[in-house]
Amino acid sequence: MALGKYSRVDNRRSSSSSYCSTVTIVIFVGLCLVGVWMMTSSSVVPVQNVDVPQENKNEVSEPVNKSNEGNTKQFEDNPGDLPEDATKGDSTVNSFNSQETQEEKPEEKIEEKIEEKSEENTEEKPEERSEEKPEEKPETNEDNKPDDVSNTETGNAENKTEDGESKKDNEEKNSDGGETKKDGGENVSDGQGGSEEGSGEKKSESKEGELKSDSNENEKKSENSGEAKDGEKVNGQIEEKVEQNDNKESNENSGEKKENEQPKNQSPNEVFPSGAQTELLNETTTQNGAWSTQATESKNEKEAQAPTEQTGYSWKVCNVTAGSDYIPCLDNLQAIRSLRSTKHYEHRERHCPEQAPTCLVSLPEGYKRSIEWPKSREKIWYYNVPHTKLAEIKGHQNWVKVSGEYLTFPGGGTQFKHGALHYIEFIEGAVPDIAWGKRSRVILDVGCGVASFGGFLFDKDVLTMSFAPKDEHEAQVQFALERGIPAISAVMGTKRLPYPSRVFDIVHCARCRVPWHIEGGKLLLELNRVLRPGGFFVWSATPVYQKNAEDAGIWSAMKELTKAMCWETVSISKDTVNKVGAAIYKKPTSNECYEKRSQSEPPICPESDDPNAAWNVPLQACMHKVPVDASERGSQWPEQWPARLEKPPYWLLSSQVGVYGKAAPEDFTADHEHWKRVVTKSYLSGMGIDWSHVRNVMDMRAVYGGFAAALKDLSIWVMNVVTIDSPDTLPIIYERGLFGMYHDWCESFSTYPRSYDLLHADHLFSKVKKRCNLVGVVVEVDRILRPEGKLIVRDDVETINELEKMLKSMQWEVRLTYSKENEGLLCVQKTQWRPQESETITYAIA
Repeated sequence: MALGKYSRVDNRRSSSSSYCSTVTIVIFVGLCLVGVWMMTSSSVVPVQNVDVPQENKNEVSEPVNKSNEGNTKQFEDNPGDLPEDATKGDSTVNSFNSQETQEEKPEEKIEEKIEEKSEENTEEKPEERSEEKPEEKPETNEDNKPDDVSNTETGNAENKTEDGESKKDNEEKNSDGGETKKDGGENVSDGQGGSEEGSGEKKSESKEGELKSDSNENEKKSENSGEAKDGEKVNGQIEEKVEQNDNKESNENSGEKKENEQPKNQSPNEVFPSGAQTELLNETTTQNGAWSTQATESKNEKEAQAPTEQTGYSWKVCNVTAGSDYIPCLDNLQAIRSLRSTKHYEHRERHCPEQAPTCLVSLPEGYKRSIEWPKSREKIWYYNVPHTKLAEIKGHQNWVKVSGEYLTFPGGGTQFKHGALHYIEFIEGAVPDIAWGKRSRVILDVGCGVASFGGFLFDKDVLTMSFAPKDEHEAQVQFALERGIPAISAVMGTKRLPYPSRVFDIVHCARCRVPWHIEGGKLLLELNRVLRPGGFFVWSATPVYQKNAEDAGIWSAMKELTKAMCWETVSISKDTVNKVGAAIYKKPTSNECYEKRSQSEPPICPESDDPNAAWNVPLQACMHKVPVDASERGSQWPEQWPARLEKPPYWLLSSQVGVYGKAAPEDFTADHEHWKRVVTKSYLSGMGIDWSHVRNVMDMRAVYGGFAAALKDLSIWVMNVVTIDSPDTLPIIYERGLFGMYHDWCESFSTYPRSYDLLHADHLFSKVKKRCNLVGVVVEVDRILRPEGKLIVRDDVETINELEKMLKSMQWEVRLTYSKENEGLLCVQKTQWRPQESETITYAIA
């Protein structure tokens, strides 16, 4: 009993002692754990207050990761709240020591991101997390602005801690902490959405935030205060942050730079984000990303408008024998010297270089803006075309005279010394059916001289295509163009003229020095090709009215040739005032005469010979039959002017598909309405063009001539160019009472420099650059356009931008640029700028 009794007492004492010891140990261990936890928690705080090099940051982050690998949720379940003084201290620092805070925040962000990453990847392998950490840190260092925005939010968090978190740490651990943390986690999840989206991270589950500590909750709130909920606070704070960054960076030691700091040259005005975009904007302002800053854009634009060296183009002036009158395809002296014969005026034909020149043609010294029409018909500036040889040779015939600083044009010519207007009326008097400006609208003047004939036909509402060779009659075509009269440099040589068949109402030759009768009448047969059936050939030359042996022989040969061609001699008349005569012939309107001829000379061209083929096609000594089918072009005379301008030609059939895909007549009408609308609403009033200064105009890619037709009420003329790789719509243009020619823009145009006041290019450059050097085409544009002349371009945006850059490098002025849905409009003005350097063109040196 005693033993048992004592045993029971001993057992109780032993049990009690053991129980107390156990409790003591548990409490001790618990306190130790709490102490360790507090030490561990507080060990994070100094990290926030010390600048740690990047290498040390990695060392700090990895142990924490390892401690969380197997026990992440337990670590997160911890309230993790710092003591109130710690929180207050941080808050105070954030509120009053902004510069110090700027330096502390990147470290705080690293620790926060480490915790976030471990939470997001609770099921990942440790090595995977450690591999991803270094990629996150640079991104978190970029998030300076959200950290700074947290200054206000940290104060709010402090109030929360004082009011709602008065419980002891252990109680928070076991009671309210979970619920509070869950709410806080949801807020973090909501708030982090924008930030993570900006930095490339992604939340997988909202429950990740449930285990956040209140401290983390507050830090997350402050980190993400740039979200939409707090957006009203953000804008001002972001600008403040930028300024603080500038101050911080100016005081930092160069050795303490963070990897992703803002550039020191960043301006506060370069950042204007909305609250929900702060994370994205941080990256943008630091790295620029895909968007440039306004400062960069403005700088680039200024550089684009700077001289050529900054745009990638280096321009030079052409050093050539022709100087400021250089025409590349007519001044290829090397090709001309290599010709085997010049019997058929081969040396006056086009000989284009293999590569178009890319140098700019010089200006004549003393060049001035051209005199406006109609005054220009009577006089031009001498220094614009400083040539006097023609005045010396033809002055007595009233072609041109020198009068002080002007070259004057009395209006005469070899066959009309007393004025072109009288001569024009004389021709109509001889054959009233000519009916200038009604039946006869489009005229071809061969060997035009200074084109006074065509210049005065404007008074009769007649368009005249004048041409003459670039020969010893120095600059005759250049005089014509400077006067505001249409003309090109061409010759009756070995190739067809660049016009379709059966398009001119009248062909005129006044002492044009063309031997029509030789070699089977090959040259006259070319005129037959381009003359409309029923049209007139007016030949005013000495063989008509002089009786010397040479003239008599030519006259006899011409009578025989024109009879064999079935041309009807309508009139042989003499002008008593000018003491000249003119023979007027009419082309047949049927094939009846051809079929009745006793001899087939000149022969009928084979059916395989296309009369409309005109680009570099050799001349043939044959005639094409006259079309007789009522639906065929040339079988009927066009309607009188101006009715013919707007009405679709009779030979456009609904069964034909037009250029734009509609039935041909509808296509024609739609094009006409389109250009009438564009010209009226845009070109005439919306581009700042003073049309009183515009006379010579070219449509570089005409289709139906709608652009020219829309300008008919202005005192201008339009050269309609149909490119050789476009649908052949040039006959339609002539049928409307307009004119034009074929051309390949990979080559130079057959005109002198400074010929046109305005060039219009509708979707030309995007097409032509597929075949040839765009720079060469733009140089040609610069050559033929006058200083202060305008270029209007409609094309795709890519081509517009390319042209704009190129033309700016040539010091052209951009007057208008507009784009919509990949379609652009550009209006630019040429200046008198010429480069200082020169480039010698060896093939153009005599």
